[in-house]
Amino acid sequence: MHVAFSSFIKGAGIVAGGPYNCASDKIYIDCMYENSPILTNSINTTLNLSPTEIDDIDNMKNQKIYIISGSKDTIVGRSVVDQLYSYYVICGRFVDKENVVYKKIDSVHTFPTDFDSPNNNPCGSAAMPFISNCDFDGAGAILKHIYGDLKPKTTSNESLSSEKNETSRLIQFKQSEFLSSPRKYGLDTNGYIYVPESCQGGSACRLHIVFHGCAQSNANIQMKFVQNTGYDKWAETNNLIILFPQTYPDSAMHLTPASYMSSNGNACWDFVGWYGDDFQSKSGKQLSTIYKMIERITSGA
Repeated sequence: MHVAFSSFIKGAGIVAGGPYNCASDKIYIDCMYENSPILTNSINTTLNLSPTEIDDIDNMKNQKIYIISGSKDTIVGRSVVDQLYSYYVICGRFVDKENVVYKKIDSVHTFPTDFDSPNNNPCGSAAMPFISNCDFDGAGAILKHIYGDLKPKTTSNESLSSEKNETSRLIQFKQSEFLSSPRKYGLDTNGYIYVPESCQGGSACRLHIVFHGCAQSNANIQMKFVQNTGYDKWAETNNLIILFPQTYPDSAMHLTPASYMSSNGNACWDFVGWYGDDFQSKSGKQLSTIYKMIERITSGA
């Protein structure tokens, strides 16, 4: 999403991920495990698609990137995340090096927080919901790097699922308004948007999009990702609207661009090409759908 629509995106926070388009010509596990040579294809595809099928890569030069990798992550290996870092600043030189932070923490494959939440894992447990108190505020680190100085997050422990917040701040919306038959393309019928009280009266607010990880959709773990990662705590005090689009588990077999059959049972975002050869481009089903959501929100409609 960052690379394809860089003309209006300010930056990106990436937790345990590989470089752009890494699975277009090979089996997707090569974007996950150690010692997979995926960088050259990522760079070449970026150069070939810019500025027609993706936005001009020069847009990324001064943007802010925050990358997080766990030292004990055996699901998305450190060498894969190393190649993501290299994609941005060393080989591709798409982003100025001083704008990229690569944070390596002592954790397994998980979204790190600095607070306890119901049903979350210990930091050493790589299991659903893949959210853990690792004494590191992943959401805060990403948001502060992208947006600069922020006011302290709220210390309220009131859950997003409480009646007060459910009705006034967290809004469920129909993703099917933006794409017909969304589950055919790995998207759920509904998504969520968190609108702080300060943003409900016409105040100028910024929009941050949060993509959950594989097996972290509402269909997989209910509202745990939306509620327990901490983005709402920062949003509430900093005039940030948070969009939480949602995927849906897809057991159907799809022919991928790399010419093998695969399903998307973990409800991953399409980094493989399950839903079209243009999955990494602005015309891709999932990317173009998110773009329509952004247009709706920023238009004020």
